[in-house]
Amino acid sequence: MDDQTKLELEAAAFRRLMQHMGERTDVQNIDLMNLAGFCRNCLSRWYQEAAAERGIDMEKEAAREIIYGMPYAEWKAKYQTEASDEQKAAFDKSNPGH
Repeated sequence: MDDQTKLELEAAAFRRLMQHMGERTDVQNIDLMNLAGFCRNCLSRWYQEAAAERGIDMEKEAAREIIYGMPYAEWKAKYQTEASDEQKAAFDKSNPGH
């Protein structure tokens, strides 16, 4: 497989991941962190870091809006729920120092 095709497939897979996560607003970031070790905020930070590596200045909120599909504050108001004690305990166990 040539590099351009690989890049296009990776981009397509990333777009599908963003679509899937946009459809699964019931899945909270803490659930993602507890199960996979990353969340939407991690993705937005990675996106911002990738932009910076290419000399593109991107604010944190702009990167979050790309990942969340809307302003972060709007997403939180619509979809974020309070984490349960069990979720918080699992987070502390699986992500020490995070």
